[in-house]
Parts: sequence; C-alpha cells; structure tokens
Amino acid sequence: MLRYETAGESHGEMLVATLTGLPAGVPISLEKMDRELWRRQQGYGRGGRMKIETDKAHIVSGVRHSKTIGAPIAVLLANRDWKNWTESLPVEAEEDSPEKAKPVTRPRPGHADLAGAIKYGFPDARYILERASARETTSRVAVGGLCKQLLGEFGIKVLSHVVAVGSARLGRDAEWEELEALAAKDDVLLNCVDPDVEEAMKAEVDIAYKTKDTRGGVFEVVARGLPVGLGSHTTWDSRLDGRLAQAILSIQALKAVEMGRGTVTAYAPGSEAMDTIHYDKAESRFTRGSNKAGGLEGGMTNGEDLVVRGYIKPISTLRQPLESVDLTTKEPSTGAYERSDVAVVPAAGVIGEAMVAYVLAQAMIEKFGGDSLQEMKRNFDGYNQQVRSF
Repeated sequence: MLRYETAGESHGEMLVATLTGLPAGVPISLEKMDRELWRRQQGYGRGGRMKIETDKAHIVSGVRHSKTIGAPIAVLLANRDWKNWTESLPVEAEEDSPEKAKPVTRPRPGHADLAGAIKYGFPDARYILERASARETTSRVAVGGLCKQLLGEFGIKVLSHVVAVGSARLGRDAEWEELEALAAKDDVLLNCVDPDVEEAMKAEVDIAYKTKDTRGGVFEVVARGLPVGLGSHTTWDSRLDGRLAQAILSIQALKAVEMGRGTVTAYAPGSEAMDTIHYDKAESRFTRGSNKAGGLEGGMTNGEDLVVRGYIKPISTLRQPLESVDLTTKEPSTGAYERSDVAVVPAAGVIGEAMVAYVLAQAMIEKFGGDSLQEMKRNFDGYNQQVRSF
C-alpha cells in the first residue's frame, strides 16, 4: 500500500514528507522534484512568502544512487523564513514574552482559526494556522513529484491548467499539447492556455489588489496514458472517483470537485450526457465519441484522459478584514491579517497534480503490485496483453 504523511508548520524549521510503498528500482531525479516545487511557487497574485522561500527537496532515506530501494522515503524541505520565527515558535518552552509569541486572537472568517482553537483548547489560533496553512502543500508536491516519476515509467503523465480566476473563464477545452507547453514555461502568469483569457484573469487579480480583496477560481488536472480498470466498482471505498475527490478536497481552500463535465451533464438529458462507445480495429481498442465522463465510469478508469477539476475559494486572509470576535475579550473585532496571497489558482493546480498523481500511483501499485519496478512492469505488460486480446 502506497501511503504518505507530512509534518511541519508554516513557520517551523522545516517541512517533512514520508512516502512508503514505492517499489524498488524507480529512477528518481531531484531536478524533476525541484521543478515541481518551483512550479508550485509561481503565479501572478502570490504573496511575499514566495520571495523568501526557494524550495528544494532533500531526500534523506529510501533513495540510493538515484533509485528507490523499496524502503520508506523521507524528504526534508527547509523553511528559510524560520530564522524570523525562532523566538516566536521555539520547540522547548522559554520564558513567555508577548512581543515574541505573536498570538492570533482574532480568527479569520473562512479559515481554520476558530474551529481549531475551540477543538484543541488553545487561547489563540497561532498553532492552528501554523499547521492549517497551505505551506503544508509543499510537502505534498514533493510526494507528488516522486509519484509522477513512478507513473512516468508506465507512460502516464499528469498536468494541469487554470480554467477560471474570479469571473474570467476559459470557454473551451484545452489541448494536451497546450498543457505540455504550459508545464515547460519558465515564466508563469496564471497558467491558462489562452493568452487573452489569461489577461482577463490578471485583471481580476489586479482588481483584488486594488480593493484589498482576494480571488478564487477553478483548475483542471488531466492524466493521460492510464490503463483501463484502475479502481473498482465493487466497494464504495475502492471507487477511484471517490478517492480522487477526497484527495482534491483535502487541499486547503478547496470547496468543490468535478469529474469530467459533471456540473454540465447534471443538467443535460441522458442522451446528451453519455460518451458513445466505438472500436478501433487498427489499434485493437475501444474508444469514446467524447469524454464527458472524464475517463471514469463506475469508479474505474476507462482508457480515456482522466479529467478532474478543483474549485478553490478566495484566500480567507484579507488586507481589509471581515467582522470577527476577539477570542480573549469576546468583543467584536476584525479578522487577523498575516502576510498572504491574493490568488493561488495556478499553485493549487500544481498541488492538484500532486494529489492526483499520488492516488493514481496508489491505484497502479494496488493493481499491478510488485516489490520492484521490474516485477510491476512485468505484471503491467501481462495485463495489457490481456486487454488487447479482449
């Protein structure tokens, strides 16, 4: 079973990610992992934190001579901003100093602040926001970078693009070649395939800057090259669409998820909502007339591109805060402000890629097993031969 965990706080010394279950022999490139981490930091509308951090993956176990050895992989990711917080968030107890503690007693509407402080009995929300922060997703992207390299050994690629920021929206499907071109760019604006729509998205972010507001949006993750039959229809928790939905919604600030064109087909008659089935004799494979299902039917992949959309709400930390209540005095107040972003939809797409890659890698290992990549490939090849002869 492939499983990951993360640890670390937003302003702690470092973030930690562990990944258990990758087979031995998977080639691992730190350069590719660092590229994913770099992509997460890009995008118009990011805050000052991204100017401080330069995220690099430091693998301390599970990989030797650039290949996995079948043991748990541990990745360390340093927080450069830690030097500014060493006295505020020490590991060992020190004499309290109000100037150093930086308490947060004015919870922000839309954040984990209030519910977390009540749940854990903290007099302020500092410890809650430190862990609830989307800085944690740096660890997820590192894990996703490892999973992508396993998937790549089977010809599977996972990419993303931005569909909407605020009211600016892409009104067409993106071509795979456009997604590849976006991923290769060294200058990321809002990661939209259409330059004109991207300019409209930028205008939305500019308005948010001027009005001290924030913007949310929609990203789309596409996975290509998947075999038929990942996941299962037999039990509720083995359905791949359910597992993908949970993974996407676990990302900070995500409020909705869509498989394929689910939000459109929900309003369409059945005759227009399904993907017709055809057979390509030259390729010896079943094909579809469209892909409204997003590559998933009955909880299983059907061989078409897997398409997942994530809907992210505007960031809850506002420079012009909303009404709140002080935790100490219980008097009306406004939500606290901490250095934050204005729009993070492109970064959320990269995080979405990581989560989709993790779920797909997990499903591949479950289906094809193997303690080594060689064994897993042998099982994969045998299954593909079975599919072709069906």
